[in-house]
Amino acid sequence: MIGFVIWSLFGVFIIGLGIKDMFSKNPVGFWANTETIKVKDVKGYNRASGLLFIIYGIIFVILGIPLLEDQNTPYVLLSVIGVMVETIVIMAAYSLVIVKKYEEK
Repeated sequence: MIGFVIWSLFGVFIIGLGIKDMFSKNPVGFWANTETIKVKDVKGYNRASGLLFIIYGIIFVILGIPLLEDQNTPYVLLSVIGVMVETIVIMAAYSLVIVKKYEEK
């Protein structure tokens, strides 16, 4: 149970970052330690990036449900593998959809 609570708190933190990003006035960064891309529509870009983080956080919390079971349940692998797949999908969605749509050329 405590594992799920900690897992959920991290997911809520990610959702909070997404909400903050949605209302930011400057273009938000996606990748750590890199320059933010030049965007043509800051409001649309921030909204898309923030929504991506909110969706990521919600799915992250849902993937933590197996942590409510026994400590040694094999279903925890679903959580771990699910987060790995979810992270790859969010990176692909950002690179292939959001950057392509909002990057200033």
